[in-house]
Amino acid sequence: MEVRIARIYISPGHNFFGHYGMAPGEHPISEVKEVECVAGMGLVGDRFFGFKPEKFPEGYKGQVTFFAWETYEAVSRELGVSDKEPSAFRRNVITRGADLDAWMGKEFEIQGIRFLGTGESSPCEWMETAFAPGAMKALSGRGGLRARILTNGFLRVDAP
Repeated sequence: MEVRIARIYISPGHNFFGHYGMAPGEHPISEVKEVECVAGMGLVGDRFFGFKPEKFPEGYKGQVTFFAWETYEAVSRELGVSDKEPSAFRRNVITRGADLDAWMGKEFEIQGIRFLGTGESSPCEWMETAFAPGAMKALSGRGGLRARILTNGFLRVDAP
């Protein structure tokens, strides 16, 4: 099956990352139809763009995060949630037809842009608040994929 992009999200700030023991942030997450990917830096306009280059000279491993639409649907069914969008998970690119686990530790290409899968985008306790009670457990082993951007270009939504 061909990999498609169902949604793209960016946010200017962190709501959960770095907020352990505090209230979540209030930065909005915006759905966009396209986003510019900059090699070694991230998604233009997103909170992880250029994240700590002095600490990660090779590039932060989570310059972009991918999440499967199929997982969103399955977790929504399992938890009986019908009023939340996939943006609640705060992942950047929502795919259709992708085996994200197969890309871990490998280079892959979407819409002419090369990425390196660096590991799982593991769920955290904030998922209980952001999505629903039980979300952290339901997402265990299927929280999405973190990746580095290897080439420049634009990703565009191409699936409903």
